[in-house]
Amino acid sequence: MSKKKCKVRLKKFPCIMLLLIVLVVILLIVKPNFNISKKSTNTNESYVTSDDSSVALYDSEYNEVSSIPRGSIVKEFGDTQKNENVTYVKIEYDGKTYFINKDNLTSDKNNLIKEKEMYVRTNLTIYKDAESPKILSFAKKGERLEITGYDKIDSNGLVNKYKVKYNDVEGYVYSKYLVKTKEESLALYESNGLQEYLAKMGNSLGGGTATNLDYYPYEKPKFENNKMPDEVRSLYLNSAAVKSIDKYIDFALKNNINALVIDVKENTSPAYKSPVMKEYSITNYNHGISEYEDYKNYIKKAKDAGLYVIGRISTFKDSYYVEDHKEAAIMNRNGEPFNYNSSYWPTAFNRGVWEFNVALAVEAVRDIGFNEIQFDYVRFPDRTSSLEKDGTINLNNKYNEEKAQAIQAFVMYACDEVHKVGGYVSIDVFGESASNYVTAYGQFWAAISNVADVISGMPYPDHFNAHEYGITEVVWTVPYKLLTNWGEYVAQKQSVIPTPAVVRTWIQAFNTRKAPEVVYDSSKISEQIQALYDKGLTGGYMTWNSGSSLEKYEEIKDAFKKVYK
Repeated sequence: MSKKKCKVRLKKFPCIMLLLIVLVVILLIVKPNFNISKKSTNTNESYVTSDDSSVALYDSEYNEVSSIPRGSIVKEFGDTQKNENVTYVKIEYDGKTYFINKDNLTSDKNNLIKEKEMYVRTNLTIYKDAESPKILSFAKKGERLEITGYDKIDSNGLVNKYKVKYNDVEGYVYSKYLVKTKEESLALYESNGLQEYLAKMGNSLGGGTATNLDYYPYEKPKFENNKMPDEVRSLYLNSAAVKSIDKYIDFALKNNINALVIDVKENTSPAYKSPVMKEYSITNYNHGISEYEDYKNYIKKAKDAGLYVIGRISTFKDSYYVEDHKEAAIMNRNGEPFNYNSSYWPTAFNRGVWEFNVALAVEAVRDIGFNEIQFDYVRFPDRTSSLEKDGTINLNNKYNEEKAQAIQAFVMYACDEVHKVGGYVSIDVFGESASNYVTAYGQFWAAISNVADVISGMPYPDHFNAHEYGITEVVWTVPYKLLTNWGEYVAQKQSVIPTPAVVRTWIQAFNTRKAPEVVYDSSKISEQIQALYDKGLTGGYMTWNSGSSLEKYEEIKDAFKKVYK
């Protein structure tokens, strides 16, 4: 090397040294946001834990760039960095590298949730265990629950059921009915002026207060292997008529009928010898009209013919259940079951009768093959308010609930359990429940429709007062005018709730029993159906004829063949 080149390099060296010194000083004065405290090429699997369903993912500069479901498995590197007293760990997820808060990682797959307490958003059922429908207790809106575990977490990081402690019990509750704070739990859901509308309704009849019910959105299922027709056109078959299923199938296929409502359990008329009845109510079992396999074959025939099959269950009117469980009955002054119009009613406040009817519904879907379960008599006895007030009857209100709260809570419980086996839930209600008040027997249209898959009013014309809605004619002589007025009330209720049920209505398919007597021929049937459709209530209709008379169905078949729009 020449001396000249050497001198040039020596001259440059002090400059380079000076530049390096300046850079070091700058780095010491202006610290970066993070420091790498540990580096490793080793990785191990960890689980994402949180008190929420998802966790934020960051880049190296703490910008939130994605999220990850709680319960996910990630590859954890040894690299950590700190920012504002938070330690972040480098991970690999879905083939990409991120940083995550170290507190959101755990090596224990049983430690995926961090919730310590939650609050009840709506009155809820506490289950004895994670899997069965057995009921342990009940908790009211606003109550605090201690979280002690969970059953499972789905792919979105959502807990299915929490294990909770409440007062002196420990059981399981569905997470969807819980929120994180007491303030959230006491808030009322607001949608389309709903709360202003509900606040106008008092509790003068004793059935409950509209604002004490739950109106949060409910997801209505659509089962891939069980499609509900957009328009159901159905006949009703009682427990005896189902033995002649072939005749009804033949009639249905010839007359534009695509569904059948078939009794599973009517008061003092259980349709078949059900294993669930044998477990819960031996008297119902002993009076089963059909043998189990025969009944199952009747339902299979209907489904094989392409008909949508709905199982009807008389719920809180069940004399045989009361015979087996007197403690569950509505009682008289003497502490004996109260005889109401020659029938006995289990109180809708009793959880044992909830279990029985829902277990029967699950069996009917899972084992017998029904597409849908229709719960009828989901209420307290009508016209008993004065008897309750003067102490003639005792409803055995264990949890101090309002009637309408208990009815809605039952519907929630029934939907949760029947949906698990792929069946839909419909609820029968009196036509009066669409009025602007909570009924004395606990039915309120908006509260039930918001939860159930289908709501089925029973606005039978001859059940109304002669001049209802100010109609000058006797209303059962002008069914189109009557149901047009009634349909306006229904449409109003449907419009104010976030997740209304399908409206599928019972129509009167029998001659009137009041004077002036009217023969309900095909024209009167058509008037009812057309009025409903004109009000946008197009989910279909079901013909109520308690005797399931094929002769009557033949008389009115022209009404079924019409196309209603």
